Amino acid sequence: MSTFKRLTFGISALAFSVAVSAADEANSAANRKVSFTPPGSDSASQDINASGALKEAELPALVFSAPPREASEEAKHLYEPIAQYFSRVLGRKVEYRHPKSWLTYQNEMAKGEYDIVFDGPHFNSWRISRLQHNTLVKLADEHAFVVVKRRDNSQVTSLKNLNGKKICGMGSPNLGTLALMAEFDPLRQPVIMESSSWYKVYEGVIEGRCAAGTLPVAILNKIDGGGNFTQIIHRSRVLPNQAFSAGPRVTGEEQMKLSKALISD
Repeated sequence: MSTFKRLTFGISALAFSVAVSAADEANSAANRKVSFTPPGSDSASQDINASGALKEAELPALVFSAPPREASEEAKHLYEPIAQYFSRVLGRKVEYRHPKSWLTYQNEMAKGEYDIVFDGPHFNSWRISRLQHNTLVKLADEHAFVVVKRRDNSQVTSLKNLNGKKICGMGSPNLGTLALMAEFDPLRQPVIMESSSWYKVYEGVIEGRCAAGTLPVAILNKIDGGGNFTQIIHRSRVLPNQAFSAGPRVTGEEQMKLSKALISD
């Protein structure tokens, strides 16, 4: 529960600025939606009791995941307690799955292998549009990214100084990296040096491995809020914050339980 006490949640229908375009919305529902059949549903249907509800002990496990922004052990320390909490709330098994890479995360998500996910607005928007996911809760704080340089680096004063230079950041499709690359001409872009964590991004800038780095404002405030070692040269527009979403294998009643549990004391 300590993980949740550090987070302030607000129920919200996310108004995603990165949502699917109007032309895409005009496509047929068949092209936008994906229906999933729960694993083992054929055999499980034979075990439905007289009231029409599947016996709790025989309900298939749900999969909870998040982007691979942390190393495996760190991610398990952070997210497995959340999965255990979800299991208690729902009365069915919820397992945390750590994706090996961003490519794995994209592929498994696109296949509908995740039932509950915690990540950024671009992913949430895509799942809502394509995979029949619903937003449960989102973080209430503002969500923005900054590009920082080492304070004593006089050669970098703005983004235009970073064409062809090394910038530390998370691997694409991390939202911070996507937001940064959108500021550059396709023919004149920096080289993204992929980092394993936000602290590694900061460390790469301080140690001079990168001319600059991109990371969330909230993370920079924790690491160097006073600006003693870094200087901000660019700030992204404010975006919807990270959120939990749930897919079609999580019933409407279960989704309501999770929403209430996530904003409870």
